[in-house]
Amino acid sequence: MRRRHLPALGLLLAAPAVQAQPAWPDRPVRVIVPFPPGQSTDLVARLVADELSRRWPQRVVVENRAGGAGVPAMEVAARAAPDGTTLVAGSIGPMAVNAAVIPRLSYDPERDFTPITNLSLVPLCIVAHPSFPADDPAGFLAAARAASTPLIMATAGPASGAHMAAELLAHRLGIQLNMVHYRGSAPAVTDLIAGTVPLMTDSLASALPNVRAGRLKLIGVSTLRRVSWAPDVPSFAETVAPGHEAVGWNGLAGPAGLPAELVARINADVTAALREPALVARIEEAGMLADPQTPQQFGAFLRAEIQRWREVARIANVTL
Repeated sequence: MRRRHLPALGLLLAAPAVQAQPAWPDRPVRVIVPFPPGQSTDLVARLVADELSRRWPQRVVVENRAGGAGVPAMEVAARAAPDGTTLVAGSIGPMAVNAAVIPRLSYDPERDFTPITNLSLVPLCIVAHPSFPADDPAGFLAAARAASTPLIMATAGPASGAHMAAELLAHRLGIQLNMVHYRGSAPAVTDLIAGTVPLMTDSLASALPNVRAGRLKLIGVSTLRRVSWAPDVPSFAETVAPGHEAVGWNGLAGPAGLPAELVARINADVTAALREPALVARIEEAGMLADPQTPQQFGAFLRAEIQRWREVARIANVTL
């Protein structure tokens, strides 16, 4: 009797060691951001990272790797081990527009990454120096049509999300704009406030502080409807370009091959954080909209955005 039960007893004693699994994550998680601190992607990534640090047994840290149109940062994220400890918070530029405007891009936004969720939507707008004669989309369109030469429009850089949104709007309105590209939003805003350039395409989050201070004025937003924190500013869709929508966005992804159980775990915790009223309010205070999605929804959204901006790049002949 004793001999017959000894193997079973050995299995029972060994079972806990076999079943024990280390808690995940077992080391700090880094979220690579392809932009400098203070940009919208960085802001929402830090808000989410702080919330995840409270939920997970290890800290979540943001690592800024700015420059090169986001390409170096995306390359680092693509080469990382698919163990969930390296994620990337990309945006419309590195994750969609680059594939449309860089002929030999060193990474494939669809093949080299595992979609997890979108984080936020970033309403875009056209903002003007106070001396610009128009105050709304209809006046802007009239001024563009009456001008003897294309209106000058500053951007934060060639093929940025705001630049591509302006190209799409110009195409839909049947007008031409003279795009003046700067090395980032800050120097463009400086020249706009000084009156060196009359117009700029920018994120609403970036424009609002100067609008509220009276240094600039909002012409219109590129969302389908008005946004809650700027209710007096009409959208181009409701006035002169029915159906027009062009928004920036910030999404979260991991390297290709990220296991499905980790994708589900990260998605569940991130989307739960994005539904917390306090976090939603902080994201809106920064001029964005929380946008939690399933991995499948974000994957479909990413594919649609890549196709969309490829078409805009073709129409406007935009390449880098």
